[in-house]
Amino acid sequence: MDSLLTDKKKEPKGINYGLVIGVAVGILLIGAAALLIALQPPAEDQRAKMLEGAFTESSPEFAAISKDIIIATDDRTIESPNALGTISMFIVGSIRNKGPKTITAMEVNVSVVDLQNNVVKEKRILPVPVQFQQLGPNETISPVTVSLEGFDPKAERANIRWKVTAVKVAP
Repeated sequence: MDSLLTDKKKEPKGINYGLVIGVAVGILLIGAAALLIALQPPAEDQRAKMLEGAFTESSPEFAAISKDIIIATDDRTIESPNALGTISMFIVGSIRNKGPKTITAMEVNVSVVDLQNNVVKEKRILPVPVQFQQLGPNETISPVTVSLEGFDPKAERANIRWKVTAVKVAP
């Protein structure tokens, strides 16, 4: 019986080539992913490229186009406390284009104001083309969602304001 326990063949110790190859491939894949992420242009540059040629608040064309855009806050807007002791708001709305032109890019400023109409928090979003491809004549896009985090629980959150700040139409 003792001979069965002591007669173990000793395997030569060496390098596990499968493990080495697996680690090397993993390192190469992680490096390639990091390189691809590093080569992406910053978000502000991407936003500027999407809004290139858009009409802004200072142009007369903007006033003509923006008067036909109706934005409404949906009743599905939610406030919820988070683990950091602050409040997060998930704002849901809809955007309607009652004008004759197709909108290919639109920047909207969403702000939460207090009872004195002071801005508590705000965020700029691109609902078109980021959330929706385009907004055609007499079309409504819904739901348009915005997430705002970091509200103080004692801060007044009396109203939500939507404002179109830039719009680009199809030629």
